[in-house]
Amino acid sequence: MSTPDTGVGRLPEPHRPSTSDEAWEDLRRRLRATRWPPAPTGVGWSLGADPAYLRELVDHWADGFDWPAHEAGLNALPRYRVRLGAGDGLEVSYLHVPGVRAPGAPPPLPLLLAHGWPDSSWRFSKVLDLLTDPGAHGGDPADAFDLVVPDMPGHGHSPLPPEVELDTPAVAVLWAELMEVLGHRAYAVAGGDLGSAVCRYLALDRPERVVAVHRTDAGVPVFVGDRADLAPAERDFLDQAAAWGASEGAYAAMHRTKPLTAGAALTDSPAGLAAWVVEKLHAWSDLADGFDEVFSADEVLTLLTTTWFTGSITSSIRMYHANAAIPPALHARRVEVPSGFALYPADLLHPPREWLDRVANTVRVTHPARGGHFAPFERPEEYAHELQTFFRPYRQVS
Repeated sequence: MSTPDTGVGRLPEPHRPSTSDEAWEDLRRRLRATRWPPAPTGVGWSLGADPAYLRELVDHWADGFDWPAHEAGLNALPRYRVRLGAGDGLEVSYLHVPGVRAPGAPPPLPLLLAHGWPDSSWRFSKVLDLLTDPGAHGGDPADAFDLVVPDMPGHGHSPLPPEVELDTPAVAVLWAELMEVLGHRAYAVAGGDLGSAVCRYLALDRPERVVAVHRTDAGVPVFVGDRADLAPAERDFLDQAAAWGASEGAYAAMHRTKPLTAGAALTDSPAGLAAWVVEKLHAWSDLADGFDEVFSADEVLTLLTTTWFTGSITSSIRMYHANAAIPPALHARRVEVPSGFALYPADLLHPPREWLDRVANTVRVTHPARGGHFAPFERPEEYAHELQTFFRPYRQVS
């Protein structure tokens, strides 16, 4: 088995990505030269990304955002990389943040956090300290986790070669290998969006390793049986999902069918990339306190700048194309590992309990009062408490 000469091997090594001055200046030049489309005044977010917000964000990105300082902060985190998978394998970048073990407390429970689109390990950046050192934040030190937070191949700092097509079941295989490389024989998993599907396949394929799984959604429902066999609430859920796809799913249809068309534009235009991503941050989040109160400009730009410099937007949306080919039989499998769901009010879909029981051994369902699709970022304290509470009975199992 040969490994490409990229400096990344089969053993974990520290990973400190660095941006050249030339690349940073090229980005700023592109931002300043943005060719803006004509748009009606006063439309806000009703037709997509708010033109006024987007212009302010791009101006700040070009002349107010201190990327070198933010990159230095990111590189202060314990980030590593390793090559996983058969053959030459794939390079994976991940955070590995050890939990703080208090005197007399049990060892921290290993927990893999799985992100979705359009982000990366960025999704969990606000819960790292809360989950690894709860005692420092007024919680029980016995609730500490050892965190493993990888970037999926094609997202963030994990590259995906253009000739490779990767779906969520394949990512689950990689994450099982990652946990084995790190010495974790029993562990918990949690995630949302594409990461929810990855967690599902991990629990399906590694039930002897995964002690429990927590998800913030049940995914877009796939059902190939007779609808008459479903409970009324389940049929309503399928109708809700179809209606959402018709009104809000245009981006996903593009990702599934013509990812390289969108990718050409998004890879060339930082303003276009910002519009494509920011509109989803806005549409899928609980914004009762205002968008800027949930996502500061610098937080948004940290995500966007990482995506820009890694060139990962096209590879990230190609996963939708790969997932569209997953056989229906895989969708029909039921997770028997103990499963918990936190269904946030501003998230995309809201499955009923009957559906959750159909697809998983559901032992806990909560309906938080606030939060949306990016709950770990929107409501970090509440999300951390949710995971601590759910996984508490399974610590002895590990």
